[in-house]
Amino acid sequence: MKLDSVPIFDGHNDVLLRLYRKPNAARAFVDGDGEGQLDLPRAKQGGLAGGLFAIFVPSPPRKRAETSDAGQPAIGNTGSATETPPPPDRATALEATMAMASLLFDIARESDGKVRVCRTAEDIEACLASGTMATVLHIEGAEAIDEDFHALDVLHQAGLRSLGPVWSRSNVFGHGVPFVYPSSPDTGPGLTEAGKNLIRACNRLKIMVDLSHLNEKGFWDVAAISDAPLVATHSNAHAVSEHSRNLTDKQLAAIRESNGMVGVNYAVNFVRPDGRREAETPLSMIVDHVDYLLTQLGEDAVGLGSDFDGALIPKALGTVAGLQGLVAEMRARQYGDALIEKICVRNWLRVLKATWA
Repeated sequence: MKLDSVPIFDGHNDVLLRLYRKPNAARAFVDGDGEGQLDLPRAKQGGLAGGLFAIFVPSPPRKRAETSDAGQPAIGNTGSATETPPPPDRATALEATMAMASLLFDIARESDGKVRVCRTAEDIEACLASGTMATVLHIEGAEAIDEDFHALDVLHQAGLRSLGPVWSRSNVFGHGVPFVYPSSPDTGPGLTEAGKNLIRACNRLKIMVDLSHLNEKGFWDVAAISDAPLVATHSNAHAVSEHSRNLTDKQLAAIRESNGMVGVNYAVNFVRPDGRREAETPLSMIVDHVDYLLTQLGEDAVGLGSDFDGALIPKALGTVAGLQGLVAEMRARQYGDALIEKICVRNWLRVLKATWA
């Protein structure tokens, strides 16, 4: 297979949040609005074949702290922040979650067959074969879910196939890891009893559990309960960058043991060894994490998880249109065609098929 034609399936983006409440939002994505980092025309240009499209409910307004597009507290050049905002109440979260899910369905309707909401690995394979963008509905932070899981059942029937119990703020299900550099991810208590029940419910429904924003104790709670592969959709290696959002070698060993995987995040403060929020970050630093994860996880367990429209990414990448630059960097590291295809798409298909079966 020609390298330039290898499609990329992405573990995480926040485009639904970017477009949330925007007039004619579906058409803005389908036609391209030139804003943010991701829309359909630029995805086609960069070779993005699909991915997990996150629903993230913004935090309540904070009086003094500025926030990023994804509600992250403003952080300085070190990438450090010690406070996270409170979660939204459930009614607010459910309303926003339904609106963003509806937006993804509207995008598919407006796309004239160019975008499909996928519910099985076979759906994704069919999209890859036809050149249709394969989207998967994901929730980042389960504030919309009630403790009886009625909403979870309904959302699963609608197409929800991946869920992170928490964002970096705490909620009734558990405690997220704060945005702190340098820091261990061992930052507090893990899952609540409701959170443990949520993991069991996700296993029952075959919804993938995303570990990316859980602190270390929450990670180990999931590892002890879940019968599915352990997956972090958009996280990096703590040994390369000592950010609290990144995964330790011990966590990576558990992921490997479970036949799970990690999608490498492009957010510069999770990528850089110095933890700085610096746009002038070379793409080689992203691939440094790929290199390290390959040594810890093996070639079948590393993928990509961009965080497009939710993070500051390297200027050299720019937007989704620049993804082939990342492929070129992997080629420069002497990655073979088969390995690049695994990292770009096949490893995601493997773990999704194993989780959803």
